[in-house]
Amino acid sequence: MGRGNLHHAAEQAFVGALTQEHHAILALDPEGDALAVRTWSGWDTWWRRDGAPARWTAAAPLAGRVQWRAAQPGVEWGELQLRGASEAWRTRVVVVRLDPARVDFGLDPAFDRNDEWTVADAEAGAAVALDAGQFRGSLPWGWVLTGGREVLRPQYAPLAGAVTVDEAGRVRGVAPDSVESVRAAGGLREAFQSYPMLLQDGAVPEPLRVPGLGVSHDHRDARLALGTTPDGHVVVALTRFDALGQALGRIPFGLTTPEMAAVMGALGCRQAVLLDGGISGQLLVRDAEETRTWPGTRTVPLGLVVRVRR
Repeated sequence: MGRGNLHHAAEQAFVGALTQEHHAILALDPEGDALAVRTWSGWDTWWRRDGAPARWTAAAPLAGRVQWRAAQPGVEWGELQLRGASEAWRTRVVVVRLDPARVDFGLDPAFDRNDEWTVADAEAGAAVALDAGQFRGSLPWGWVLTGGREVLRPQYAPLAGAVTVDEAGRVRGVAPDSVESVRAAGGLREAFQSYPMLLQDGAVPEPLRVPGLGVSHDHRDARLALGTTPDGHVVVALTRFDALGQALGRIPFGLTTPEMAAVMGALGCRQAVLLDGGISGQLLVRDAEETRTWPGTRTVPLGLVVRVRR
């Protein structure tokens, strides 16, 4: 089934599932300008578009709401339930927090061997796996460097940043204007580009705050993002539609790009970039007893795999 048909069928199911209570929830926020997180006592509104911070600093209102579960050394994960408007009225966020001092990050460039990739292809030793970057046809968009070898050169576009892993294993989010200088400096083991940047030193880029500057403020979709915190941890967040059960979680309903920037800021990130979400967004988390997967519905050319250091 094509994406248009899938979206239409999902939308019909969504509309059919609405009750009077759900209609009332949507009516509370018809402009889609607020996000609330489920707590033990109800819903707590933590972000509004008309009062959204231009910069995220020490406040991280969502990080403390996650009930973190240890998966493997250096790997924690948990979930949040959010309430937005329209398609995002029930959104689950799967959050993974990684310690680069205890795990290694590596790319799996399936396109380099004329292949395609899903999280099901991640090796048995992978603790975490997800799709990396944005894609154009059968190729990743922009820079790909893996094992110290440059496979694709960087490209420039506004808000097209990069994620790099240096030889010591440190992970860094790189602003678009710094990609070439970071590349020239060398000393990198892995790197890939993606867009748009959601946060740069805690600041929300102007196109995500001011409509009409090239980023849609209204388009809703399933989202996947990667960010870094001031203490060097890496945070991955994947959204899932959460109104009709896990079987329909892959429906590409969800947050806007500015809302996803808010999620990453509220999780404590100061650098963050959007990865390819929609029907491509996919994530795997493995512990000693169980492998949990949130699959996509299409293959991708590039995966990011995290392994625990032994």
